[in-house]
Amino acid sequence: MKLNRRLFTALAGAALLVAPAVHAQTPEVTLKLGHLANEENSWHKAAVKFGEELAALTDGRIEVQVFPNESLGKEIDLINGMQLGTADMTITGESLQNWAPMAALLAVPYAYGSLEQMDEVASGDIGDQIEAEIIANAQIRPIAYFARGPRNLTSNREIMTPDDLSGLKLRVPNVPLFVQTWETLGAAPTPMAFSEVFTSLQNGTIDAQENPLALIDSANFNEVQDFVNKTEHVRSWIYLTISEMTWSKLSAEDQAAVLQAAQAAQTHERELFLADEERLAQGLQEKGMTFVDSDTAAFAARAKEAVLSNVGDEIKPIVEELFAAQE
Repeated sequence: MKLNRRLFTALAGAALLVAPAVHAQTPEVTLKLGHLANEENSWHKAAVKFGEELAALTDGRIEVQVFPNESLGKEIDLINGMQLGTADMTITGESLQNWAPMAALLAVPYAYGSLEQMDEVASGDIGDQIEAEIIANAQIRPIAYFARGPRNLTSNREIMTPDDLSGLKLRVPNVPLFVQTWETLGAAPTPMAFSEVFTSLQNGTIDAQENPLALIDSANFNEVQDFVNKTEHVRSWIYLTISEMTWSKLSAEDQAAVLQAAQAAQTHERELFLADEERLAQGLQEKGMTFVDSDTAAFAARAKEAVLSNVGDEIKPIVEELFAAQE
């Protein structure tokens, strides 16, 4: 099934309970949905929307308890819990490649030239293949997907082309594909925990970092970085998922209701996401950051070989097709 068709103040030790929109009977089923985002994040708001819609569709027979801020556990712990039957739902993405190699396609540098192209993949045949492998190997079921803001490069000098990266000490996540790609582009990538980035930028241990606008803003990188270079080097999505053990216990009617509620959550999250991207860009500029329209075509052309050399054999042909579609 295709996702485009079907279709979090955390309290210590307690859930944010999504109350049904109708006066109904005592819930027969309670779904616990834990995730890592805070209450202001669009993913959390979409999760709340999912609970509201599902309660309405089932006359309150199914309720959803949403646990933001990792209050129900970290992402991998929740995935493990869903496999064991101790957790019902979470929001997760490329971490699933630990079980399903095709999930790496959720975040391949320059594989998607636009949000629209990413949507075509996520909701099309490739997306179906990714979902099927996740269900088969990880025993959790994607029921909707949410977009992530593109990753951009912040620095204290303008970065227009890959040549401008020469000698730039750039913090990257400890992901081999990301490290190799930035080395090929000409930077000096430095894997580092996110919690260390602000201080390292402040004291000059590193010169730059890359992240979506939401993290650039929430981490106050505007205090130590002057430019947001719109390299848009990674576009990605993340799934709203349910445990296969939980799913199998639902009636066909309730499964249909879950998918319908998930579609409503996906639509709601997209509206919030687009508004947030515009708000974040304006806010960072008001805080003094200059946005640079980097030459994304030049970056993509130089990154291509490194990406193809470092992706797994299972997804390499698909990545080649994705690159070819942009030429």
